[in-house]
Amino acid sequence: MNTKTIPLLAVLVALLAADSVRPVAASAPVAPPVQLPAFPVEAEAEKDHYVQGPFLPDVQGPKINVGKKTTILDLDSLPRITGNNYRQALALAPGLVLSEETSPLVSIGYRGLEPHRAQFTQVLKDGIPIHADQFGYPEAYYTPPLDTVDRLEFVRGGAALMYGPQPGGALNYVTHRPRPDRPLSGATLHTLGTDDYYSTFSHLDGTVGRVGYYGYHNRRRSAGLRTANSDYTLEAFLGRLVFDAASVSRWILTFETYDESHGEPGGLTFATGPGTVNYLADRRAPSRLFDRFDLDRRAVSLVWERDFSRGMIVTRAWGIDYVRASRRQGGGGFGTLSTGAAAGTNTIERQQFTTWGVETRGRLDWGPDQRYVFTAGAQYHRTASPRTDARGATPDATAGLAQVRSQRDITGAPVFVENLFRLGALSVTPGFRLESVRQDVRELLNVARTAAGRPLAARDDGQKIPLLGLALAYDVSRATQAYANLSQSYRPMIFTQAVPNAATTVVNADLAEGRAVQFEFGVRAQPRDGLVLDASVFHLEFKNQIGTLALPGGLSTVANVGRAVHRGVEAAAHYDLLRAFDRPASSGALNLHANVLFLDAGFRAGPAAGRTPQYAPRHLVRSGLTYTRGSQFKLGLTGTLSADSFADDANTPTRHIPAYAVWDLTAEWRVPGTPVRLISGVNNLLDEDYYSRIRPDGIDPAPRRNVYLGAALEF
Repeated sequence: MNTKTIPLLAVLVALLAADSVRPVAASAPVAPPVQLPAFPVEAEAEKDHYVQGPFLPDVQGPKINVGKKTTILDLDSLPRITGNNYRQALALAPGLVLSEETSPLVSIGYRGLEPHRAQFTQVLKDGIPIHADQFGYPEAYYTPPLDTVDRLEFVRGGAALMYGPQPGGALNYVTHRPRPDRPLSGATLHTLGTDDYYSTFSHLDGTVGRVGYYGYHNRRRSAGLRTANSDYTLEAFLGRLVFDAASVSRWILTFETYDESHGEPGGLTFATGPGTVNYLADRRAPSRLFDRFDLDRRAVSLVWERDFSRGMIVTRAWGIDYVRASRRQGGGGFGTLSTGAAAGTNTIERQQFTTWGVETRGRLDWGPDQRYVFTAGAQYHRTASPRTDARGATPDATAGLAQVRSQRDITGAPVFVENLFRLGALSVTPGFRLESVRQDVRELLNVARTAAGRPLAARDDGQKIPLLGLALAYDVSRATQAYANLSQSYRPMIFTQAVPNAATTVVNADLAEGRAVQFEFGVRAQPRDGLVLDASVFHLEFKNQIGTLALPGGLSTVANVGRAVHRGVEAAAHYDLLRAFDRPASSGALNLHANVLFLDAGFRAGPAAGRTPQYAPRHLVRSGLTYTRGSQFKLGLTGTLSADSFADDANTPTRHIPAYAVWDLTAEWRVPGTPVRLISGVNNLLDEDYYSRIRPDGIDPAPRRNVYLGAALEF
């Protein structure tokens, strides 16, 4: 850990330990709550004027959320989601743009930032980063099965201060812990669906004495919607032990594995002619028959949580071994079959990411009536990442002659601090983060560079980036809160920008990290029982973006190429319609939700000036209606309506994504008097012909109407 952070943490520990140890208590009485759908979080109540709803509390463990726009996505409030359908999982999340895929991989954008593998958003699982690497390769190829996710927590704006430098906020998957009320429980769910889809998710959990345990096995497979090479298989295991869960000092040990393999059937085109694979002729036809992708991940983590009378400390340590491998045939184009001499070969890419890290966060309640809250933390992480690119002698080769080999190493040691001051109805939270990172990338082999008479490339770069933020909240009344946030973030160069693989690409000597500043002002309110409203305006300026420019003589350079502005409005409403008729709680809940993103995003400088960033629709609307009667019955109708957009920053006509509207109908029912639970659904209920993702090799069609049916045995 950075030695400069040790005195800060030592003082915090000493202050906490000075108190008599007892469970955390609320610092002020809470007003009589208004009944809304439950959004469970690990937090204490702090104030007598807090708007209830799908928002994170002002203070949550060692984290301060007041003044920041937050969303809780409670998956238990929806019918069971199968196949990681993120259209349903993100139903209550304005601002997140889903680029849908037909493999288990996930791409999520934020207010017009590129969605590919959520690389502009910090992605965490139980507070631990799950990108391949936070800086050099910030792509989330792994995401946990939604069957094991209790909720998703999304923090916009100031998330860069709490979690990492990315400008696209932070998305945290909070997964299940052992149930404390019985020694043994479990379930096994089996689901069948269209395109030979089969999924099984089985788990066991319980608490015996001081030890709680939780474990699951998940397996999914499908032939995919294309006629060839769109199959996938996924297998995941997890084992978790929790020691002394009900005490003031808890330990959580987790082991997990995740193996996934899928075909890449290639993209389609609307062009016609020799070798083209036309979307209108057959949207299910493949353009690649041999391209494959594999992911192998192993992880272990140990978490210690300690409560004190005036705060708490949480320490996380983790180790992750992550292998991403792909095999892709040469000689292809946009929506075209592979041709020419290169079609007889393939590129075999293997990247490994071995990461270990440790992080400590602490909170101290201080000041008059302990109404002020101080939080601080530090993290140390190191990633070793060898990469090899080889050329196979056949289109389906699994081994070949190495063409490029490199070693990439990243070391990061950020420190972060915030303090919440409560001044009557006004809350003020200044924050600071010092991001300290060193990136070392060295080529060990580059056949093309050597053949051209150029030396092997290397870059060893260290940076210390200060980030500032300020969050404000004002309680207009017990039912209305205004909030504002101003925060900085940045985007460091990734591995392939520090040292490009291509022998004809050079890096500008003055290449600087991308910088972003984001401002948001909003109001959330609960004007009546069962109704929650939230609306905000935002402005995100992202300058010094890194890209590639063409040079004379067939060369290119990696340089700072542009400045973009993303601004707009987000609004959301949730209303339990049964409350309007004063129906008792035993009648269940009929929740109507709607949220909208109005987005005005554009490049203001650089080669793309005057154009719209990729995957930045002018509007995105999500709406739906969900009826729930406890855990016995759930029925949901959710819809996503998106304006058109482009899949590249150049706004190329062939990369245009038309507007679309997709609706999903899902149901979950526990058969009375039995341990059997049934789930079913119709995805793309109205059979919309659409796509929301275009790859460099062509259009990736989304599934048409598809159905599934499953049954679970619970005990």
